[in-house]
Parts: sequence; structure tokens; C-alpha cells
Amino acid sequence: MGETHRYHVVAWWASGRTGIAKSDSAPNAIQFTAPPEFQGLEGRWTPEDLLLCALASCFTSTFHAIAGYARFEYTDLEAEVEGVVSKVDSGYSFSEIILRPSLTIPRKKERERAVELLQKAKALCLVSRALATAQKFETKVEVSDGFIGRLIADDKTNSDRTLR
Repeated sequence: MGETHRYHVVAWWASGRTGIAKSDSAPNAIQFTAPPEFQGLEGRWTPEDLLLCALASCFTSTFHAIAGYARFEYTDLEAEVEGVVSKVDSGYSFSEIILRPSLTIPRKKERERAVELLQKAKALCLVSRALATAQKFETKVEVSDGFIGRLIADDKTNSDRTLR
């Protein structure tokens, strides 16, 4: 096997309706929430946003590297990514992800080459390729040793229970 690289991200639920994610490669943590459609907060990144952001940023980074290697000159690249989430029998799932790169080049005669390099970037984008990769799922469940709380019956009928 050839050269390998490892990347590491940790996410934890902070409180209420938000979580925090931290990467070994970035100094700042980010806050995230579920989408507002699923009782998340407005104005925060969602896992769905982060997935689409990963695809857009990977595509633009890959194109930049390919263009540099090919000595291809361009003046601007924007990658818009749209995801469609639909309800299926087993729950919600992305039913479609659309990548819309928009490339600005200085010379019309380079248009065909530009399209070829865009297609090559799509084929080589690591995140795009990862979306089709099977995932390993390694769970860990811990039980705390400390006192968390106790269930108390507030009346003799045990109908109203409170955690204290």
C-alpha cells in the first residue's frame, strides 16, 4: 500500500440543541446543530451543511492542484453544492447531491481544456470518492462511576416520578 494520511475529528453534544466539533488540523472548534426542520437552531452549521462544504472545498482544492500541475490559468472558481434530503422507508437520506462548479478563464480557446480539468477534479476529489466508501462503525459505551441521580416517587401511587 502506498502513502497514507490520517485525519481526526471529535464531535460532542455540548448542551441543549448544539454540539461542538474539533479537528486536529484546525485551531478553532465549530458549533453545529441539527437542521431547523429537525428542531435545530437557526444560524448554525448543520451536519448536512458540513458534508456539502466538505465536498465543495475538496473539489475547489483538487481543481486548484490539478490546474497548477497542468499549468492551467484561471481567474476564479466557485463550487456551489446543493443537497436534497428525502424521507425514505428507513428514515431520511440524501437523495441527490448536485455539484455546480463555475470557472472563469482568461481565454476562450481554453474552454475545452477547462471542462476536462473540471471533470478530472470531480473524479479525483477525495470527499466525492469517500461518499461511496463503506464506513467502519466502532462503538464505545462507558458507564460513569459517579452518582447521576435517583428516581423518586413523589406520591404513594408512583404515578409522578422525578429524577433528583
